[in-house]
Amino acid sequence: MRRKLLKTRVIVNPASNHGRTRHRWTEIKEILKSFFKEFKYDFTERPFQATELAREALREGTELLIGVGGDGTVNEIANGFFDNQKIINPEATLGIVPSGTGCDLTRSLNIPRNPKNAIKFISEAPDQPIDVGRVIYSDREGKTSSRYFLNIADFGLGGEVVRRVNEERLKRKASSYVRCLIETMLSFKGHEVRITVDGQEKASGNYLIGAIANGKIFGKGMKIAPQARLNDNLFDIILVKSLRFLEFCLHGWKLINGSHLSYHKVTMLRGQRVQVFPLKPEPVLIELDGEQVGCLPATFEIIPLSLQVKGFLNKP
Repeated sequence: MRRKLLKTRVIVNPASNHGRTRHRWTEIKEILKSFFKEFKYDFTERPFQATELAREALREGTELLIGVGGDGTVNEIANGFFDNQKIINPEATLGIVPSGTGCDLTRSLNIPRNPKNAIKFISEAPDQPIDVGRVIYSDREGKTSSRYFLNIADFGLGGEVVRRVNEERLKRKASSYVRCLIETMLSFKGHEVRITVDGQEKASGNYLIGAIANGKIFGKGMKIAPQARLNDNLFDIILVKSLRFLEFCLHGWKLINGSHLSYHKVTMLRGQRVQVFPLKPEPVLIELDGEQVGCLPATFEIIPLSLQVKGFLNKP
């Protein structure tokens, strides 16, 4: 059944899911045609192109922008909804067809993983306004930069794992996230940082993981912030103190099912503005929605209910 005809644009990352999206595109396109009478589509060919394509489409009046790819692709498209720190069209909506290796954001939105079900979902699901995170950080050249994120930003372990995954890809090696996580855990001891929340110093010490969470899940299924909500105008800040490898092996499973908040080395805070400062000169990597972007120091700010997304937020 076709719904109201919206001006629709689809942005596809053919390299997502280790290139499988390119091979599945013909099938995905045919499914799209059965639910949307008219749409244009673009393939990305380089990093951050999805942001440019999204911005261009929204300026041309696109009402529904559909991303086909993983969390990184969706992050790039979400950044395209903004220009000069303002939303281009508050009425425009983001739809997601999961086609990546992680797709953690889609779990918080209850979007099906199967392409046909996901596309049907986009045609039927309500527009939900969600919070967006904005981070000001030091980029790879040491310059101050800023980006938006929808799901989770983190420093420490996550950034180190993504760095290792990217290095292995450059060497054309198989880059299993789980294997890279284990290898990183064997050598990574955490970082010394100081954290303020809404202008008050709240924590200082050596932390293995620091997650500034808008959504619940990161790291390909880890429920790092089980109480987080995409529409509550707050970040859940999850801090995990340095763990010995054996300790991580014994208790790391709690991160999978979300039962770690009661562990004595885990702290949860909430707030709208988070500042994180490194206490040593070593670089502390940060990642946004699964993509490594730069280093601390960084300031994370919530932008309440600023982006419309196709999804359901009230399911457990």
